[in-house]
Amino acid sequence: MFVICFLLTLLLDFKRYSNTNNQTQCRVNTCKQRQNVLKQDNMSLFKNIFGDGNQQSQNSKINWVELSDISQLNEISSSSEEKPVVIFKHSTRCSISRMVLKQLENEYDYKDDEVTPYFLDLLSHRDISNEIANRFGVMHQSPQMIVIKGGKAIYDNSHDGIHAEDLKRFLD
Repeated sequence: MFVICFLLTLLLDFKRYSNTNNQTQCRVNTCKQRQNVLKQDNMSLFKNIFGDGNQQSQNSKINWVELSDISQLNEISSSSEEKPVVIFKHSTRCSISRMVLKQLENEYDYKDDEVTPYFLDLLSHRDISNEIANRFGVMHQSPQMIVIKGGKAIYDNSHDGIHAEDLKRFLD
């Protein structure tokens, strides 16, 4: 802790203080303030890299349909007869899941009439994830991308295996 405080003192170039009790307390408070600033800067850096984790990206190129009710799985099955449906299962507390989501959103270049993308927040809707596993015969993973076509899961991948370009082979 002392080393961090000392380095922060050098980096931020604050005034030196003498050894009186008041000034020692000022040094401690200044060090705590610098540590808080550093933590905030680091959190900003991590949020820029991984996102904030609460929602899918606000400026996403993907027109997500939120998957929040088990009855939507019937809609997914029936609409997948006309065009493929992709389900992205995301854990909002997982930095890897956030990173994969951000990568998918950056790579995604499909029109709404080609594929319907659904977004599942696993922490809020684990019951839906379990039903997806049962109904479509796909083992649960997170993050996970599942492609449904003709009412069946025809593709799934997880973690670093998730790429938007993989969807091309399932489009008519």
